[in-house]
Amino acid sequence: MISVFLREQRRYTQDELVNLLQCTEEKAVRILRRLKEYGVLKAVRADDTQRSLTDLVDDDVEIADVEIGENEYLYVFTFVGVITIEGRVLKCYPKYLPDATDPKPALKQVLKVLEKYNSREQIIRMYNETSDSSAFNMLAVMLFLLQDYFECGAYTNTQDIIETNGSGDILWDKTINETFTLLSNNRPYYPELLTVKRVVDDFDYFKRLHECILTRCTAELRDADLLDLFDILGVDISDEELEDFGETEYILDRIAKELNVQFNTRKQLLLKTLYAFVANSSTLDDLDCFSMFGTNSFNLVWERVCADVLDNQLQKPIGGLRLPVPLAEQYRAKRHKKLIELIDKPEWIGEDPDNGAFSKTAEDTLIPDLVTIVNVDGEYQFIIFDAKYYNLQLEPNKKLRGQPGIESITKQYLYQLAYKPFVDAHGITNVKNCFLMPTTGDTVIVKGKVSLAMLSNLNLQDIQIRLVPAKLMYRHYLENTKLDVGALRL
Repeated sequence: MISVFLREQRRYTQDELVNLLQCTEEKAVRILRRLKEYGVLKAVRADDTQRSLTDLVDDDVEIADVEIGENEYLYVFTFVGVITIEGRVLKCYPKYLPDATDPKPALKQVLKVLEKYNSREQIIRMYNETSDSSAFNMLAVMLFLLQDYFECGAYTNTQDIIETNGSGDILWDKTINETFTLLSNNRPYYPELLTVKRVVDDFDYFKRLHECILTRCTAELRDADLLDLFDILGVDISDEELEDFGETEYILDRIAKELNVQFNTRKQLLLKTLYAFVANSSTLDDLDCFSMFGTNSFNLVWERVCADVLDNQLQKPIGGLRLPVPLAEQYRAKRHKKLIELIDKPEWIGEDPDNGAFSKTAEDTLIPDLVTIVNVDGEYQFIIFDAKYYNLQLEPNKKLRGQPGIESITKQYLYQLAYKPFVDAHGITNVKNCFLMPTTGDTVIVKGKVSLAMLSNLNLQDIQIRLVPAKLMYRHYLENTKLDVGALRL
């Protein structure tokens, strides 16, 4: 299989993609059309402005079909992860990584982050859905089967063997009813004890089938150069072929019958996955195979990483927060409310000709990405973070590019305004506002700040900008540890 690295949000010409995919224009166009169908590729106008951008907004996207020899459009991947399609492995790495670097080590870490991020849903994404079709996601199933094997081992069925005077548990009912009894001083003695020994059936049909499929998955991923990328060891434990287990219908019937007698949750999930694998049996380089592991919304992953690593306290009851003083009297009745619930909701007031004015409270309101209250060198800080997945260009002799929009700036000021009564009531005088953006560096970069005069004049804090090392944040996220907020130098 042909493997290629592609950068998220980079503008590619059709000729560049033909060369990268190492195929004819006709095949490249077919691949691009399928990628557009599954929402991982967008087309934008081919002009100098688009060529210099690192982000994509909906207004830029052109609704146009992909045609052979087309130079009117540039193509943008809006996906981070791995895609397999028609014998090609597309390894899409995040947009903050420069083109010149070797993206493999960074992408390996990103894939582990995606795996943990997706594990919260506890589902296997067996199908890639579009508006009018779906495709079996063979890659996701293969990865699940291998990861499940390393966690739980091969599928097993056990046999209970009854022995005489064995080393297993004694079957007292069977011993009493079926063996000869000696009586002495009105006490029974049993010269022979019936015991049970539980052994694993190494020749069980489903154990062999599971091992065969694991070996096949290993060979497929090795051929696609994905074992190392996903940091998975190979499993070469079977010499059998899938055809050795019978026709497809026979295998599926055997699995369905086994499902009816198994009540272990892990075994049920594994059997269902094996069933799906056999029913949709194909290889990653098949013409019709389209598989992917990753996300179209890496900004949400970045938000989750920042929230976990910087100890987001929005979902904590205010009665359990560490504050410099006891909870203020006006908040004691609300001690069970979460910090996020202190933000006011819009109140809509209507006029009723008969009964006068009435009001309705809207459900939606301002929702910060993360808020944390920390004690830094004996001083409490109330910090409002906004995780921004942007490539900011803020340099002396270059045009400002890749910055968050005005709505992000105004909301960040309003978050501070919303929490001002709570902060003042508890004597916290140090309030910080901060945008967090990923960088490939090894240290936190103090990039500057953004201000809006009409809101700064209300004694609200300007928004500081920090570029934080993505690999450091991911390491903390994967290890379930926290980053010292002091390292941000706010």
